[in-house]
This record gives sequence, C-alpha cells and structure tokens, in this order.
Amino acid sequence: MNPPVETLQQTIKVEDDRTGLSLETLKRAIADNLFYIQGKYPAIATKNDFYMALAYTVRDRLLQRWLNTTETYLKSKVKVVCYLSAEFLMGPHLSNNLVNLGIYDQVRRAVEESGLDFVELREQEEEPGLGNGGLGRLAACYMDSLASLEIPAIGYGIRYEFGIFDQEIRDGWQIEITDKWLRYGNPWEIERPEASIDVKFGGYTQAYNDENGHYRVRWIPDIIVKGVPYDTPILGYKVNTANTLRLWKAEAPESFEFEAFNVGDYYGAVNEKVVAENITKVLYPNDEPIQGKQLRLQQQYFFVSCSLQDMIRLHLHRQDSLDNFHESFAVQLNDTHPAIGVAELMRLLVDEHQIDWDRAWQITQNTFAYTNHTLLPEALEKWPLSLFGRLLPRHLQIIYEINQRFLGQVRAKYPDDHQRIARLSLIDESGEKYIRMAHLASVGSHAINGVAALHTKLLQQDVLRDFYELWPEKFTNKTNGVTPRRWIVVSNPKLAELINRKIGTNWIKHLEELKQLEAFVEDAEFRQQWRQIKQDIKRDLAEYVKKNHAIDINPQSLFDVQVKRIHEYKRQHLNALYIITLYNQIKQNPNIDVVPRTFIFGGKAAPGYFMAKLIIKLINSVAQVVNNDPDVRERLKVVFLPDYNVRFGQRVYPAADLSEQISTAGKEASGTGNMKFSMNGALTIGTLDGANIEIREEVGAENFFLFGLTTPEVYALKAKGYNPWDYYHANSQLKTVIDLISSGFFSHGDTNLFRPLVDSLLYHDQYMLFADYQSYVDCQEQVNQAYRDEEKWTRMSILNAVRMGKFSSDRAIREYCQEIWNAQPVNVEMQEYVQPKPDMGKEAQSVAAQASQAWLGAKT
Repeated sequence: MNPPVETLQQTIKVEDDRTGLSLETLKRAIADNLFYIQGKYPAIATKNDFYMALAYTVRDRLLQRWLNTTETYLKSKVKVVCYLSAEFLMGPHLSNNLVNLGIYDQVRRAVEESGLDFVELREQEEEPGLGNGGLGRLAACYMDSLASLEIPAIGYGIRYEFGIFDQEIRDGWQIEITDKWLRYGNPWEIERPEASIDVKFGGYTQAYNDENGHYRVRWIPDIIVKGVPYDTPILGYKVNTANTLRLWKAEAPESFEFEAFNVGDYYGAVNEKVVAENITKVLYPNDEPIQGKQLRLQQQYFFVSCSLQDMIRLHLHRQDSLDNFHESFAVQLNDTHPAIGVAELMRLLVDEHQIDWDRAWQITQNTFAYTNHTLLPEALEKWPLSLFGRLLPRHLQIIYEINQRFLGQVRAKYPDDHQRIARLSLIDESGEKYIRMAHLASVGSHAINGVAALHTKLLQQDVLRDFYELWPEKFTNKTNGVTPRRWIVVSNPKLAELINRKIGTNWIKHLEELKQLEAFVEDAEFRQQWRQIKQDIKRDLAEYVKKNHAIDINPQSLFDVQVKRIHEYKRQHLNALYIITLYNQIKQNPNIDVVPRTFIFGGKAAPGYFMAKLIIKLINSVAQVVNNDPDVRERLKVVFLPDYNVRFGQRVYPAADLSEQISTAGKEASGTGNMKFSMNGALTIGTLDGANIEIREEVGAENFFLFGLTTPEVYALKAKGYNPWDYYHANSQLKTVIDLISSGFFSHGDTNLFRPLVDSLLYHDQYMLFADYQSYVDCQEQVNQAYRDEEKWTRMSILNAVRMGKFSSDRAIREYCQEIWNAQPVNVEMQEYVQPKPDMGKEAQSVAAQASQAWLGAKT
C-alpha cells in the first residue's frame, strides 16, 4: 500500500541549489552558475569563468547569514562598531569564506568531482589591492575578528578602481604596473546605487539666521560628487554573523552634459564624470605634487562624509533623534586618514540637523576613538591651510572654532605656557600654516591608543606628550593582533591539521589554547611531524621559486625571510650588509663551514621613494653576484620575490625558519608580520622595537634572537652626537663591506649607482645601521649555532608558535569592545529563506520596505 501524498511531502526535502551542501547540490550549483550567471557552457568557459561560478556558489551560501545579520541589527537597538579606514587589504576571499563557513573540504571535493582543478581555480582569484601594507591588513584582520566574535560592525573605506600597484623587477629595479583587480569583475560585492550619497567640495559659505533667530552657516559647493556603496559580506568563523564591508565609489551626479556636447565640446560633455571618478581611481597617489595632495585629501573626505551620512541615515531609521547617536555607533579612526570625520560630523550635526554646538561636540567626542599607527613625524598628516580651505571651506571654519574653544581650555590650565599652547594648537603656525590631523583626531576623540606597549609609551612621552599630560585618561594601549583563520588555517593547513589532531579545533577562536601543545615539546614523534610539515612547505616554496623565477634554492637550507614594505627604518639594507659579510667570509676562505642559507626578500617601495627603490636594486645586485659565484657553491642564495601581497604572505610566512624584524628601536609602531611568522613556527631575530618586545616576553628570551640598541640608547646616542664614520673606521669588516659596494663590485663597475645609499649611511645613517651592525652579525652567528642543532631548533620553533595566543586579533578586538567601544556581541539566528507568496500582505511589504530603505537608502 502506497503512503499518502501528505506523508511523502513531509519526508522528502529537496536541497536548494543556493544553500544546499551535499556534493551533488554543490556540483549542480557550480554548473548552474556557470550557465546562468557567466553565460557559458564548459567547452567555451575560461578558468576565470569556472572560478566565478565557484565564487557565486560560495557567495550564495553567505547571503542567508548576511541578510539575517542585517535584519537583526535593524530590528534591535544594538551598538554598531564602524571601522573607518582608507585601506582594507582583505586578501583573496574564496578560501577564507570556505574556512569560516566550515565547508572547505566539501566544496573542494565538489570541484574536483566536476573535473576541475580546485587549486587552479583558487589561484585564479584577483586579490583586491586596497591597501599599502600593515595598516590595511590590520583592518582586514579586525573585520574578521569582529564577525567571529559576533560584534555588530561595518567597515567603511574606498573602492579604489586600481589598487596598490603590481610590482615587477626588471634589471633589479622595481617597476610599477597598474593593478587592474576589477578587470574581470568582483563576485563578492553587491552594488547599492539606491544608497548613494552626495558629497560636496569647494565653493564658499553663507551665514544666516534660521526661523528661531539662531546663527547658522550654509555651504554652497562648487561641485557635488555621488558616493555609490559596494557591499561585501565579512563572515565570522562558524557563526551566523556576516558583517558588511561598505566601500565607496565616486561618480558624477550627471555623467553626460548634453549642452556641452551639442556645441562640440566633447571633452566638456564628460568632464564632470572624469573629475568625480578620479577621486576613487587609484590607491594613494604620489602626494609630492600639489595635485597629489589635493586628490588624497579629496579621497579621505569623500569616504568619511559618505560613511557618516550613511550612519546618520541608519540611526534615524532606528531612533527619532541624533542626541544619542554615539550610543548607536562607535567610530574608530584607523590612523589620521579619516580624522576629517571630527569636523564633518560637527558640520552634519550643527549645519544639517541644527543641533546646538556644545551638544554636537559632546556627541562627536563620544562617538570617535583614534588609533595612532606611527612614530615617524613625517607620517603624521598635515594639510596646507590654503589647500584645505579651497577644498573644504566650511570645515576650515569648524576647525578654527574647535581650536579656539580647545585652546581656551589649555590657557585656563597653563595660562603662561605659550610654547605649549603653540604645540597643542590644531594649526601649525611655525612656517606655512598647516592643519595637524593627529591633533584634530586627539581633540575630537574620547580615546587614543597606540598599537604596542612600547609604541603607546613613546606616544605618551614624545609624539603626543602634550595631549597625554592634558588628558592621561584618554590613552590606552591596544597591541595589534592577526587572525589565526587567515594566517594559520588558510595559509598553513598542514600545521592546522596537526594541531587539530592533538588538541581539537577550539584554538581557532581561542588562540591561547595553543599552549596545550607545550606538553608535546619533548615528544620526539611530534617534533618530527612538526619538522616534516615545515620541510614540505619549504619544498613547495622552492618549487614555486624555480617555476616562476628560474632560481634553484635548497629546501634544506635555513630560510631567512624579510618581507614587508621597503623603507629605510625597516632596514632591509642592514640585512644586505650581512649577506655581503657572509659572502666576503666565503671568498676569503672558500672551504669555510657555513650554515646554508636562503635569504628571501619581498616588499614594495612607494613609487616616489628613491632610496627604498635603490635598496631593492642593491638586494637584487647582490643576489646576481652571490647566486652566480662558484665559490659560494649553493651555500648562500638571495631571492627577491616580486609583488608582495596577502597571497604572497600566505605562501611565505609558513615556509620561514627565521623572521627578520630588524627595524631601528623606537621606529616601528607594532608590526604584524612578526606575529604571522611566529605563529607559523619561525624564530625571530629582532630589536626591542614595536611588538617584538611583547613577542619576546611571551615566547621566552631564550627562544628569541635579540640584538641592537634599545630605544633609550638610540635617543641617548643621537643626543650625544652619533657619527657613523666612527663605526666605519673602527670595524674593518664593516669597512670592507661598504668599500665593496662603493667600488662598483655589485654594479658592474659603476661607482655612482649606489653612491646615494653609501653616502647616506656614511654621512647621516639616520636609522643607525652602523651602530647595530656588529651586534647583528654576532646575533646571526647565534642563529647559525642554533640551526645546527635540529632538535633544539624544533623545540624553539614549537614554543614560538604555541605561545602566540596573545597576538590573535580576537584578543585585540575584545579589548577594544570592553575598554573603548562598549560594544556587545549579538546573536544572529538563522531564519530559513522562504520565497514570499505573490499575494504577500501590504503590512509585510511595508515592514520589508522600511528595512530596505534604512539599509539601502532606497527612495520611497
């Protein structure tokens, strides 16, 4: 007897192609997305078509969580963290989303059973180059942690059409190539044109009295630019929370001027579009010429204004008044780039919403918090008053008003200290007048933090000392962290699998649990497994270098790695001096017993930074000589791997034996590469700078190779009068190295090529390479001795990795939430998507429309 139809309907459930996770459903979804979204059938599809079909398949499985998250936030009065950053270096999305969804293995099998190469498709993804380095990557790690900890958050930034340049090395020189990351489309984002926002530039202001007789100011702009948001879901690890990264693209309100076209002015017909779209065309133009400075200021104001207007729109959907705006949003300024937000929020509150100045200032200060990322004075942004006033006339007036009121408070506390008043002023009047953006951020925020214990201490003692003395309660330290999802689980799956077998998977969200692995340090089998994983990864990297750069490297050699932005204070050239020192030792005694080493460099120099580009040339010139000298006999190899980015880091960090963190003490704010290396079992050679200090405290001094002057010693030596010539003449080994470079030995006899670099070291040596040289060489000998003892090195490697719990970005975000943002986790319930019936009721339609209007800014 057949069961009734009703029973069959209850027991049979067909998986939805957009959410199902069975192998057959995933395979069918990939095929459907290739056909219906890419418009291709397999015989004519490209690798990119297959990748896009796979990406859309994964995105479908994100959308349910993303929309449920948005709905949850809109329905409840939760506090939302808004992370304002000019950079978000997110890295490839595919693998990270698969890991966070917990479906990596299923999807890989589905791809492979479809006859496709999963690794090939994964490598097809274009990486969004929306950041320069550590600042943008930190923002990405924090977005991952916010979602994983279920903290309501929105990341706000710029959708640069062309990201940080692609780097090629030609004849040893860096060549910049346009990063066309959007050329094949971006499957992870959704455009929201209905949520566009108008942003003003230029023009003049008008004073008037409103209907109540109150003094008001109206801004009459020269141009208006439209900000169009593009949203990307940022999924937490194995939770239902999917927060939003909202990036703004600049467009003209009208793209085509028919009147100009009709009179034959064809350029004029599209001029408005060209001018507007230039704002988000490229990441950080060279800001030496005045046009570059203007564009950078336009970029910063554009994305900040869009973001704050967006927050106000969302707030007014949930609340009747802006009086408690700061209870709805905690806005973090990621360095000084978004600091103009202090003046912009005041303008929006006072001019657009007619709120009393004092109340508006209270809201503004309680809304913003400021993270300082640099100790370098030249990196603290200042804008010429003339440029600023021309672009943002109303904001200049507001900043003058803020400054006048602020300096009134300072005078009340320090009535006769005119120098202090001048130092604290938002306007630098020592020469050409400038607006000090770090000062604006400090005055307009309720909290100021550094990003490592030493960095925060130096902010208080030096860079922001006057503000610390005025408001010590504002200052806290928030040591940076990195996400273990990206930097262990995705980038080092073999190591993650070993850890999972030993202690389970809870460490992925609670990195401090890695300490349980200390129990296995004396387990010979575990040490062998650890070594084997490192060796396999090194072999993979060697194959990659051979295939892509035609250089043979020995996987058994010590992989000595320095990959980061190229800058004189990071001292890649100190590393180069050591390589030449080793090379000289081998040339003097070809039979000398040295530990085989492969020196691996990577990093980009700013296009206008001549000395950094010359350092790249030096490294490649040394590599050419060393790698082709038969006396070296594979004992030394030097490799500069081009185009350092997130994918590059995922390949290199796990392969490193030794991590070079050799900046001049007191110059690096924190560093995060140092954390990624250690998490993957690399040992650190470094100075007491940035987060190195805290890493050394955590892993143990005996598991860290320390050299160089301390920060107080650097300050004292400079105060006494540092003379690099003294070190040059006193150290014959150093003199030989410098003389060899000067002689043209590494430049085919050209004695002028490296003269600027040599002269800089001999006559200035701002970053004190000569003072630290001998200590560095001696410390490298300690590295050699440790590496010769395989078991000792393995123990040190394990302890470095398993004691890195403090440096998870999850820990950092918890501290921000508790001590600065006052933000709480919000549980997101998964609501199964049910297609609405055609006769969906008017009431339901109204509710849906209101939610849509709030989030998307839809016009009624």
